[in-house]
Amino acid sequence: MVIDFNNQSEVCIMGFKGGDGELRMRNYVDDNIKIMKSVLAPGASSGDHLHDVNCEVIYIVNGIMTFYDNGEKESVEAGQVHYCPKGHKHHFVNETAEDVEYLAIVPELR
Repeated sequence: MVIDFNNQSEVCIMGFKGGDGELRMRNYVDDNIKIMKSVLAPGASSGDHLHDVNCEVIYIVNGIMTFYDNGEKESVEAGQVHYCPKGHKHHFVNETAEDVEYLAIVPELR
């Protein structure tokens, strides 16, 4: 199966999960997985959220993203992955002057 994000409609979300600023995303969602190709604007963030029933893998395509994983701050740059295991809380912030492009994968664990 090929998922072509170029053929997906872009959605703009202000204040993703209670955060600040603009997040633009193109999504593929089925009963088993969410795959999101996203761009986080400079100064934007997600709200802190718990992955109580699933995990999340975020691959940084372009830019540098700051993550707070269970309160621990880490910087993740293009070519690196942030992993938030099931049972962990995290949020992310674009502390740079450039857009951050990333791919997020959330398997729907049961």
